Amino acid sequence: MATTADRPPTAHALPPGIHAHRTLFTGSGREYFRVWIVNVLLSIVTLGLYTPWARRRTAQYFYSHTQVAGSPLEFVAEQRRMVFGFLAFAGLYLSYQLAVETGQQLAASLLMFGFALLAPFLWASAMRFRLGATRWRGIRLAFTAKWKEVYVASWPAFAIAALWTVLFFAAAALSPAMPTGIAEQPGSVTPLPALGRATLGLMALGAVLTLLCVIRLEFNYRRLLVARARIGGQVGHWKPRYADFVRVWLATAGFFLLTVLLLALAGAAVTGGSAAVLRRTMGDAGSLGGMLLLALLALLGVLLAAVLASVPARAYREARLFQLVWNNVGISQIARSKTDLRTAGYVWLRTRNLLLTLLTFGFYRPFALVSEYAAKVRSVTLYLKGGTDQLAGELVKQQGAFGDAAADMLGLDVIG
Repeated sequence: MATTADRPPTAHALPPGIHAHRTLFTGSGREYFRVWIVNVLLSIVTLGLYTPWARRRTAQYFYSHTQVAGSPLEFVAEQRRMVFGFLAFAGLYLSYQLAVETGQQLAASLLMFGFALLAPFLWASAMRFRLGATRWRGIRLAFTAKWKEVYVASWPAFAIAALWTVLFFAAAALSPAMPTGIAEQPGSVTPLPALGRATLGLMALGAVLTLLCVIRLEFNYRRLLVARARIGGQVGHWKPRYADFVRVWLATAGFFLLTVLLLALAGAAVTGGSAAVLRRTMGDAGSLGGMLLLALLALLGVLLAAVLASVPARAYREARLFQLVWNNVGISQIARSKTDLRTAGYVWLRTRNLLLTLLTFGFYRPFALVSEYAAKVRSVTLYLKGGTDQLAGELVKQQGAFGDAAADMLGLDVIG
């Protein structure tokens, strides 16, 4: 049964020649459960070697059930490339773990440094592979960013490494080794409290700068992905600014703190009542056991509260960024997009899905993935200039040999 979100918006207010198309998702949790359970079982039996095949089947299911302007997407990646990417990444990861376990610190450090240098290359390779394997009405998508652009956009990652290297040496310089007998001299005053405050100040500064760099890195990569995406001869259009991303992250931090406060108040009420009941039940003889039990319950409560508080906050951030991006991107002068995804509704959906997944020991996971993906897809409306048949014909003509060459890039989507 069609819902309000499935119906395209009315076109009475659209300019002449502009047509609105609501994107649709035709899949269901019941259908995807069959795909998911086979993937899980075969991955277990093959000790994880089935992973690239599982990812391909998952991508094909979601793509084939996503309709854009009346036509489904296609995922046409070659399986051998996905297997090669998976094996290459697995080999590098196992080499690092072997170096760590055998105490080869130099080799482990070199591998970690190599991972850091390769991270932009791997991200760009994954984007080339993902877009190159995507088709709409036979038209190939492509990611055309140059390697120089990719590494320039990755500067926040290198800045984080440099920042913490400087802070580490600064903290070491502020904390010289204390004489062994200084703590034993009566009346002596050590500078440790001041040094502790200075170190904490440096760590706090590092945390703030790191967060800003993380936000900048996410902004740079999203902008590069849209601005250097190509379909036919048309390129992506990007409008959001870095300040917009910062505002979303600040709002997310506030939302997280509010969630933590509410959970703390609820936990205090429950814990206080439980403690009173426990004292009345166990009496003085069981005071030690009761205290240990309360301490264990408090620890479990803190861990559970941290998870529960992070889930709504991450869902809030995801919804806000989805709105920010899809309300401000397009394809050259031929397409623009808008979304009516509701933040509160998506936060509740993600929270409910987590609770149901926990209650079903993970078996609700495929239903959760489908419902969250469908909520996003069905909220987007594309505004196209001209009819879809005319537009598709023009894009096919513009594609030429360019798309064929772009699709030959090495794919490493398995690590994305």
